Amino acid sequence: MGIADIIGFTAAVICSLATIPQVIKIYRTKATRDLSLGTFAALGTGLFLWVVYGLLIHSVPVIFGNAFGLSLVLYVIIMKLIHG
Repeated sequence: MGIADIIGFTAAVICSLATIPQVIKIYRTKATRDLSLGTFAALGTGLFLWVVYGLLIHSVPVIFGNAFGLSLVLYVIIMKLIHG
């Protein structure tokens, strides 16, 4: 893994970790009323496209980093749909 891959993987992990506090709060409280579904849908779409891009260029850091972030965002979206 070269320096570009290390930087890409680190960036993807940091951006994904930024969502974890929100996921934990939703898990504990089930409160999603104040969250914007549109914002998380747009973020999820962007992350999905990054995963597709990573697959097209065969970049493991892009694929895994964004797939992890996408899984967290999908959790938020599902909980928003369930709990409003």
